[in-house]
Amino acid sequence: MSRILVWDLPTRVFHWLLAASFFGAYLSDDWLVLHVVLGYTVLGLIAFRLAWGLAGTRYARFSSFAFGPRRVLAYLRSLAVLRPERHVGHNPAGSWAIWALLALGLASAASGWLALQTHWHWLKELHEGLSNATLAVVVVHVAGVVASSLLHRENLARAMVDGIKEGKPEEGIRGSVWVVGILLAALVAGFWTAAWRGDLPAVTRAAAEREHQRDD
Repeated sequence: MSRILVWDLPTRVFHWLLAASFFGAYLSDDWLVLHVVLGYTVLGLIAFRLAWGLAGTRYARFSSFAFGPRRVLAYLRSLAVLRPERHVGHNPAGSWAIWALLALGLASAASGWLALQTHWHWLKELHEGLSNATLAVVVVHVAGVVASSLLHRENLARAMVDGIKEGKPEEGIRGSVWVVGILLAALVAGFWTAAWRGDLPAVTRAAAEREHQRDD
């Protein structure tokens, strides 16, 4: 066993930007323009992840963590008896959390956009319900990361920072794909800067109008 590169930079940048954008949006419901900008960010990040799940490196691809119910149950049993299966990439339980977060993120962003355009109250309620469901999955995911880190005796959160885990040399990926990761971070930073300056009226107009009506 040696220290190998598992998570490429685009996957790591996506992970932390999605976490920051979701929590920022969840906590900024009273600042609608910020809420909407972060919601668009979540939508764009998920669109990127769907593409990267097809074109990314070995462990970023969806094919590497397409586990069925039997594999998930077997993994959970291995945790229960304190003899966890080891997976270099995503483990079966963690993979299901990822699928749920992607699906809920898309549904939450779509329902939020529709609620903003139509002013239909039931859509706002649906949006809030989906956001709360996403938060619940996040909590379960974090708890799973902590439990797996303790049982596997490896820091899974740190691995999502530096991309390094322990494994056989042939199990590692060849490189971090720095260009794509930096470009993703730059695009998000550019979008936030443009929104802050007011250069994206098509994105923020409806939210600004709704916020103004609420203040009146």
